[in-house]
Amino acid sequence: MTKVFKYLLVSVVLAGCTYALQAQKKTVKKAAKDSVSTAIIPNLTDDQLMDLVQRQTFRYFWDFGHPVSGLSRERSNIAYDYGDEVVTTGGTGFGIMAILVAAERGWVTRDSALARVQKMATFLSKADHYHGIFAHWMNGSTGKTIPFSRKDDGADIVESSFLFQGLLCARQYFNKATPGEERLRNTINWLWNEAEWDWFTQGGRNVLYWHWSPNNGWAMNFEIRGFNECLITYVMAASSPRYPVKPDVYHQGWVNSWFFRNGREFYGIKLPLGFDYGGPLFFSHYSFLGLDPHGLKDRYADYWEQTTAHVKINRQHCILNPKKFKGYGEDCWGLTASDTYNGYNAHAPDNDNGTISPTAALSSFPYSPKESMQALRHFYYQLGDKIWTKYGFVDAFNETQNWVAGSHLAIDQGPIIVMMENHRSGLLWKLFMSCPEIQQGLKKLGFESPYLKNL
Repeated sequence: MTKVFKYLLVSVVLAGCTYALQAQKKTVKKAAKDSVSTAIIPNLTDDQLMDLVQRQTFRYFWDFGHPVSGLSRERSNIAYDYGDEVVTTGGTGFGIMAILVAAERGWVTRDSALARVQKMATFLSKADHYHGIFAHWMNGSTGKTIPFSRKDDGADIVESSFLFQGLLCARQYFNKATPGEERLRNTINWLWNEAEWDWFTQGGRNVLYWHWSPNNGWAMNFEIRGFNECLITYVMAASSPRYPVKPDVYHQGWVNSWFFRNGREFYGIKLPLGFDYGGPLFFSHYSFLGLDPHGLKDRYADYWEQTTAHVKINRQHCILNPKKFKGYGEDCWGLTASDTYNGYNAHAPDNDNGTISPTAALSSFPYSPKESMQALRHFYYQLGDKIWTKYGFVDAFNETQNWVAGSHLAIDQGPIIVMMENHRSGLLWKLFMSCPEIQQGLKKLGFESPYLKNL
């Protein structure tokens, strides 16, 4: 509209444009207010469309949060015998970050956001935990562990790292000297201080282990080695105030794997770390909801180079579309873990079945703003009648199979809101990177970052 206003100075045109813009704003506000609106609104600006998508996706966490605990439900549909009560630890961390976005943008009041996060933190303080670390799933009414698999019935340190990423952002956000905000900070600090990250070195080994349970001990025996979505787990473990791990756990554990370093080119794009073609895109989302990759470097990689290369490779694969799937192209791309027509799969260029997951492109906004906006407009305007719902976009779709998911997942919806906001304002990056413990942990592991320049 700016160019129209600049060059078309005829008063009647100006009046008509002004009226249309005002009417459009009223329509956007009405649609945003209506919790069940799925109407496609024409001619939105980029900012208006981002507002709408973030806000409507936020409803997954606000309207659909568990009524007792406030924690994030695993998924919107009942599938895989989950039942009605399953809440997800990692998805709750993403949901907390989404609530902070909502408070900052005025979709909910600061007081109501504070009350919801306090409800969640209080519930967590009474829920099942194992050396201060939570299970992957729990019952949203009782706080009792729901096994993720037969032997995975105890602590999940990776999911818990996603949770604490969100909790620490909330602690930094609610920084006022009021009784309510002080209480929340105290609750979060208590949870954070009591998490025994060093326990998960299995007695002092130089690597972190994903699981432990009182019933099965270390039977899962899953070493966490990079590169994948678990970078944040090592950062959290190194940053712990009371139970930190030594730097050797990072340098000899996380780094010590055949799939850590890469350095090869895929579609003409050099990938510093990780699996060939980069793996599913959530590898570049989950850890970086809070960790700001701008200027983040260690002896192994520049993480801005890593994340942007990963996204470029993923998109280029969809453009070239070697398997000729229907719908793929410059405006329809994004392969990551999601539901698919025959179950659930971690989609990637080397594991491609034609399923596009909207979270993949939309959570990549910081790395590919123009390309992600192109995808967003396509998803909304060309496919919106099929994939746009009261909780935002569905989890995935496959045009070759003529299939659209009937589901939303917390771990996919949350990064859309958070990473779009990091692109727009850097809110969650600023909050998380302002944590003194995180700054010290990153420094201890040998990271460089603009946030560490005064340490």
